[in-house]
Amino acid sequence: TLEDGRDMLVIGQKSGFGYGLDPEDEGEIVWQRRVGQDNSLGGIEWGLAVDGRTAYFPNSDRATRMVGGLTAVRVRTGERVWSTDPQEAVCAECAAGIFAAVTSIPGAIFSGSYDGTVRAYSSEDGSVVWEYNTNGEYETVNGLTATGGSINGAGPVIVDGMLYVNSGYGIFGGQPGNALLAFGIDE
Repeated sequence: TLEDGRDMLVIGQKSGFGYGLDPEDEGEIVWQRRVGQDNSLGGIEWGLAVDGRTAYFPNSDRATRMVGGLTAVRVRTGERVWSTDPQEAVCAECAAGIFAAVTSIPGAIFSGSYDGTVRAYSSEDGSVVWEYNTNGEYETVNGLTATGGSINGAGPVIVDGMLYVNSGYGIFGGQPGNALLAFGIDE
């Protein structure tokens, strides 16, 4: 719901386009914006985030030279607020595209990328304010070993001051794994 009380439905497609639709006018397109490149593995794979004023579109763009990135768009108008360049992959044989859905909280957007990195971007300007490479081995709460890898599918979950991220996705050239990582706030 916008500040004036109107509803706006925001969607993203693998075509690399984001749309603002008016649900009270039979889904009439209010705006459309290219936020990724059109390719077989998609621009927007699993989901975007909206904080009421701004929509955040992750880009996988896996089959292109410009893999990844994040674009912020004004919900009311479709105007681009900012766009990030693709991040540098943490390993030579992996891609840094954002296949997974993204999650927003006041001030930040959290994303996981196909190279296994989870990042927090500033909602104000798209700068990376925190990142963690999830590739590696972890001792689990039940004493077994888990392995982190590519991040795809569901986005990060944030609840009660904790950030939860699934790490490991061994399809389409991804790095397999089986880790559920939990991050808290250091004060």
